Amino acid sequence: MEQRIGLLDSGLGGLTVLRRMLEHHPEIPFVYLGDTARVPYGHRSPNEIRRIAAEVVGWLRRQQVDAVLMACNTTNALAFDIAEAEAGSGLPVFGLIDCVASQLSCTRVGVLATPATASSGAYGRALRLVDPSCQVIEIGCPAFVPLIEAGDFSDPRLRAAAIAYLEPLLAERVEAIVLGCTHYPLLEDLLRELLPPEVLLVDPAQAAVAQLGQRLGKAPLHQARSCGLHPREVPVERGRFCVTGDAEAFALAAAPWLGWQPQVERVCLRSSVGAF
Repeated sequence: MEQRIGLLDSGLGGLTVLRRMLEHHPEIPFVYLGDTARVPYGHRSPNEIRRIAAEVVGWLRRQQVDAVLMACNTTNALAFDIAEAEAGSGLPVFGLIDCVASQLSCTRVGVLATPATASSGAYGRALRLVDPSCQVIEIGCPAFVPLIEAGDFSDPRLRAAAIAYLEPLLAERVEAIVLGCTHYPLLEDLLRELLPPEVLLVDPAQAAVAQLGQRLGKAPLHQARSCGLHPREVPVERGRFCVTGDAEAFALAAAPWLGWQPQVERVCLRSSVGAF
């Protein structure tokens, strides 16, 4: 029987990770949990995020998934150890940060991320663990997520924010820029327009899906065409979409991200929205 993957995120962003997984392994069944009742995570305290991570991974474990893919950089940065502890020894957990650090070989790396992920320094620690000489500049980008979710990629505020966030990275002559928030692959066209052609854009989901595939005994991934996303519908019976907030609103909002509108169910976790 095909192993089932549990993906977790605070809302829409993790859909870019799901799409990357389906691009390479469309046959894999999955459970996607968007914790939309408590979105956004990026401005929550580390203690809140750690408590949420334990609860969400516990819920996925009870759905009898065979592996957990943390499709959320903020949770990965602040609570990977909690996620592994809650999963237990029989349930592997894959995180975006360590996976990309194990595959990226550059000495000057920029990271664009949510404020919580950037301030945690998680990408810098992971990259320097692999290569102590690696110089890492992590930039918090609070304007990106609300502008991306608004859906107008021609909004001049989005371009202005991108220019401002890229400026310190370009000043340091980075060789690669890691998209340290799962929303950010949607900005690939804009970022490539603003960056020198030699700067590599890195989607951590690519590395995470590669490691997941190895664990499941899948064939190696083909070379990614870009960080961009390629819509692909999957059989409904292979995928289960769950949210902790408004299911109908999530289904409508998810359609542009997936290229098709999913069936979504609402689930209740143990804690209330205001519990933190």
